[in-house]
Amino acid sequence: GEDEEAVKRLFTPEFRNRLDAVIPFAALTPEIVARVVEKFVMQLEAQLADRNVTIELSSAAKEWLAERGYEPLYGARPLARVIQEHIKKPLAEELLFGKLEHGGIARITTTGEGEEKKLAFEYIPADPSKKAKSREDEEEDEGEEFAGEALVGAIQKKALPGPKGSAKEPRPS
Repeated sequence: GEDEEAVKRLFTPEFRNRLDAVIPFAALTPEIVARVVEKFVMQLEAQLADRNVTIELSSAAKEWLAERGYEPLYGARPLARVIQEHIKKPLAEELLFGKLEHGGIARITTTGEGEEKKLAFEYIPADPSKKAKSREDEEEDEGEEFAGEALVGAIQKKALPGPKGSAKEPRPS
């Protein structure tokens, strides 16, 4: 009943009559916040797919991110900032100049207890003997396969006729 009273107190009767429904929202549960963390990490992993990098997030790390990325007043909005600060920034150095330069796995866990708890990273580089194909190599391979398929069943096309009249007749100006 409190939400109905608040709507009556805040909005004029003319506006309330135009509303189809009033939908109350409850605070996010820890399970839902954990799913939001998973979604953000999956998006980050999709961004890193072309660099052949995968992310393994422990349940403790997921909890840690959920606790710091959720505020009752703002919901899960601060989570993007927390992931930027605590995951993307540490990964950037490894991606550019470190163990993940040629791909690999980033395992994210936690260390410490209580207020001292923080994220810990373990980087497992990709096997150098299995060099990942560059995007150009893949496109080249696809082009070769496609070229062969494109010629199968190709029909010889006739040239289109030129302008009407013979080529010997001068064109009017």
